Amino acid sequence: MKGGRRIGAGRRPVHIDLIELEKLCSIQCTDEDLAGFFGVTTRTIENRRKKSEFREAMERGRAKGRVSVRRAQFKLLEKGDAGTAKWLGKQYLGQRDITPVELTGANGKPVELSLEVLDAIVALKEKD
Repeated sequence: MKGGRRIGAGRRPVHIDLIELEKLCSIQCTDEDLAGFFGVTTRTIENRRKKSEFREAMERGRAKGRVSVRRAQFKLLEKGDAGTAKWLGKQYLGQRDITPVELTGANGKPVELSLEVLDAIVALKEKD
């Protein structure tokens, strides 16, 4: 008998349910999580992602998950959660925290800085 390709030889393709895949991606499962759930390797997940139907199911699921997280954040905001309000302001409104710094010298007088003073400080630091 000679070698060669045999009919029915090789591993059977693993069925990955696209609805289940989308649901898992909606809770932001990693490739490792998906592989473990479906009993395949991460390489299989990466290869399947190359097919449009799998990639689209994964993207749809991840998008739904992000929308769900945003919805929950805005519910917290509506309840008056200050931390969430600050975070959302930074993300969507370009807001930022500014911490003012005041320097006072002897007897509470303001410290006067000049380029010469700053150069002297840098020079001292470079000696160390």
